[in-house]
Amino acid sequence: MTAERKMRGTETVRDVRNHGSTDEEGDSIRNGTTSQQWNNRLNKVIPWGSSTCSKAPELLPEEPGVIVRGDGCRVWDADGKEYIDFRNGLGPVTLGYRFPAVDEALRRQLDSGISFGHPHPLEAEVAEMLCELIPCADQVRFLKTGGEAVAAAIRIARHYTGRDHIVQVGYNGWLNSLAAGGSQLPGRAAAQVPGVPRELSSLHHAAAWNDIPAMERLFADYGGQIAAVVVAADYAAMQEGPAYYPALRELAGKHGALLIFDEIVTGFRIAIGGVQEYFGVVPDLAVFSKGIANGMPLSAIAGRKEVMGCCDRGGVIITSTFGGETLSLAAAKACINTYVEQDVVTGLWKRGESMWKGLNALFEQRDIPLSVQGFWPCPAFVNRPDMEGKADGRPKEGIRERFFRLAYRHGVSLYNISYVNFSHGEPDIDEALTRLEKACEELNRWRESR
Repeated sequence: MTAERKMRGTETVRDVRNHGSTDEEGDSIRNGTTSQQWNNRLNKVIPWGSSTCSKAPELLPEEPGVIVRGDGCRVWDADGKEYIDFRNGLGPVTLGYRFPAVDEALRRQLDSGISFGHPHPLEAEVAEMLCELIPCADQVRFLKTGGEAVAAAIRIARHYTGRDHIVQVGYNGWLNSLAAGGSQLPGRAAAQVPGVPRELSSLHHAAAWNDIPAMERLFADYGGQIAAVVVAADYAAMQEGPAYYPALRELAGKHGALLIFDEIVTGFRIAIGGVQEYFGVVPDLAVFSKGIANGMPLSAIAGRKEVMGCCDRGGVIITSTFGGETLSLAAAKACINTYVEQDVVTGLWKRGESMWKGLNALFEQRDIPLSVQGFWPCPAFVNRPDMEGKADGRPKEGIRERFFRLAYRHGVSLYNISYVNFSHGEPDIDEALTRLEKACEELNRWRESR
């Protein structure tokens, strides 16, 4: 292909900065216009259609092919259609899009520089803030993504214990999806792990949430070989945490393994310090990411000094040119200050309760076999167990996907794990529920027609 042809291929479908649309343009999204064309272009040049698998749309044409703008709790696609958003960038946007305190901090830091050849004072300041707020944190290290931070924590645990085997509960990022039968993506397990040598996969063991007998069997089978248990919460079953987390703490301690909490979703959401603060169970190491910088790329490994010392000089090498990048640290400082000063976590709980209780009431009133379960800041959509085998006799497979499709049609963006952010006000929640009521009505007409 000539350079000229390549250049022609990159001509814009439309200036996406123009967020307005006529009625015809609003309708044409269903005929594969701007948003669909961007999706087509993405799929031509990017495997999976996105560099983040879970962002690639699966429910076109109702689901937006691309999002071009966000403000508060709302986003707009390339055709100018507005959605009240509960995906929030898959979790990291906890305060809201274009949150003033964070955006102002970014602009100020941008005037001073982004990345330097020596540490910036922000690296110390944000580390000190995290050490003050997170129960397990005597020291921290910064990276850019949650998955690489979990990988670093696993390497630290192996060095500290001198052991090789790792037990994993839940999804800990693609980099750590190594166990046969484990989570390859959120909610998606696979018997085999493509691209992972069997010898490496055999060192990682998948365990189900809240299955202590299975965990005990793993410790019995592998004796003194398990370096760490890495656990991400089951967001639909968080009510089991008061018994499960203490049992894990006791079991790991008994066998000399480290306990690592994957707080990527739960940190700065159910509590500032995550599940360790909420349930009062302190791990040896923990990883935070999605809640700490309102959408800027930053992750942190936190832990007790004796363990974190393993990545000091002479120990495990964990390093990244961009670990101390200043824009993300500036965003984190502003974000953390906002959490503390405005009691953001309480706000997330209250807004979440209002939203998800309201949606559950719509499901119950209309006999729809779905529910939103878990803690209000980060619950999961699940099939309702009380409606197993319910009267219409049709399988529930596809109900959730159809509901999400209809939600998009009516301007509400949902995800399997859906989140409120701090910018969702009561009027936004009321409007979202009104839109979703229409989606529920359409869903029942669809069910009746099958």
